Amino acid sequence: MTNKIKANRGLVIAAPASGSGKTVVTLGLIRHLSATGRDVASAKAGPDYIDPVFHAAAGGRQCWNLDLWAMRPATLAATAAGLNADTVICEGVMGLFDGAFVKADETGGDGNDGSTAELSRRTGWPVVLVIDARAQAQSAAAVLKGFAEFRSDVPIAGVIFNRVGGERHAEILRRACAGSVPHVPVLGCLPRTDGLNLPERHLGLVQAVEHPDLEHFMETAAALVAEHMDMDRFLDLARPLRLEGAGDSSPPIPPPGQRIAIARDEAFAFSYASVIEGWRTAGCEILPFSPLADEAPDADSDAVYLPGGYPELHAGRLAAASNFLAGLRARAASGAAVFGECGGYMVLGRGLVDADGVRHAMAGLLGLETSFAERKLHLGYRRLTALADMPLSDAGVVFRGHEFHYSVVMFEEGRGLFQASDAGGGDLGSAGLIDGRVAGSFLHLIDRE
Repeated sequence: MTNKIKANRGLVIAAPASGSGKTVVTLGLIRHLSATGRDVASAKAGPDYIDPVFHAAAGGRQCWNLDLWAMRPATLAATAAGLNADTVICEGVMGLFDGAFVKADETGGDGNDGSTAELSRRTGWPVVLVIDARAQAQSAAAVLKGFAEFRSDVPIAGVIFNRVGGERHAEILRRACAGSVPHVPVLGCLPRTDGLNLPERHLGLVQAVEHPDLEHFMETAAALVAEHMDMDRFLDLARPLRLEGAGDSSPPIPPPGQRIAIARDEAFAFSYASVIEGWRTAGCEILPFSPLADEAPDADSDAVYLPGGYPELHAGRLAAASNFLAGLRARAASGAAVFGECGGYMVLGRGLVDADGVRHAMAGLLGLETSFAERKLHLGYRRLTALADMPLSDAGVVFRGHEFHYSVVMFEEGRGLFQASDAGGGDLGSAGLIDGRVAGSFLHLIDRE
């Protein structure tokens, strides 16, 4: 007997801009639908490590990133189809129409800028727009009208007004929309509610595992949408997944080994489910360990992966984690592949300067010194060509990924790992380092071309 493939009837929760409250609304919807017995899966548009963990906590189910710019069509199709749920709630990224900075002729004629709007168009999932109405009344209808008419191929199926001041405010919003955008239903007016602001730090939201009372937060968000939204009408707007392209079961990123030790704790939390599960599906054994708990990578592993995260916030503990550092060096000395991304790359270096200007010795496996004391934003999609044979590929293989960090390179010496360019094709020079079987860069790899 074969398992029934479900329709993945979905909706995209988007907003005019970041900070409108779409994450809180999304989490409330996932928790409420899951708690009431719905078969619901979640997805997150674009490159994001933090929001998907909140999604998983809300629904008890792995959230998957769907990245139009960085994923091959086959990878995207396989990931979306693998959601396999009756209902899919997909949270957008940034503002609805915000994406990579590319010219029209640089998208291959398909309009692929990686935006939430483009993801909605490709998947066939209509958009429900979350508008922060706390500082406006009738003007909110003008915002909705502008978004509803901006692109005819991206339908705005409904609107949720957030941070509404009361019943009078809600009535003004409903009447203004009925008069100017009658074809877009108001699905709910969510009142301003204490305790629903998610704390942030330099790379986005504070991680779910660090939230002081995550369960109470989720229950409060779920109660808010249940009380103030027309859930039946909301669910009726969902449409089946229509993403074109045959799925690809091969891993997005080739595995660095057969038995892969993966750092996993608050300092190393930024790994993509599609990458890790791709390795697992390919038959690799995944061996998690915690550097913050001073655990060494498995002594029988033939590869070690240090994902990104917040090593700059835990530099003192990592420098004092003698078992971890000794074990990491031992795996490298044995010939195991060692690969680090962003924060993991920093730990492979010789030293890391924290926000207070204190230098902490790291693994010393690459000729790298980094500093978090002098911050500079590095952000954007990246296209990467391997300059040498490395743990993940032969030289010449092209990857797509993302960069997002504030740390500054103080010293970088050795053989370059990638030749990098931005989403618009601008040359960014060499990125990362490789020394034998040890390699890393500030780039988060998402897929290969």
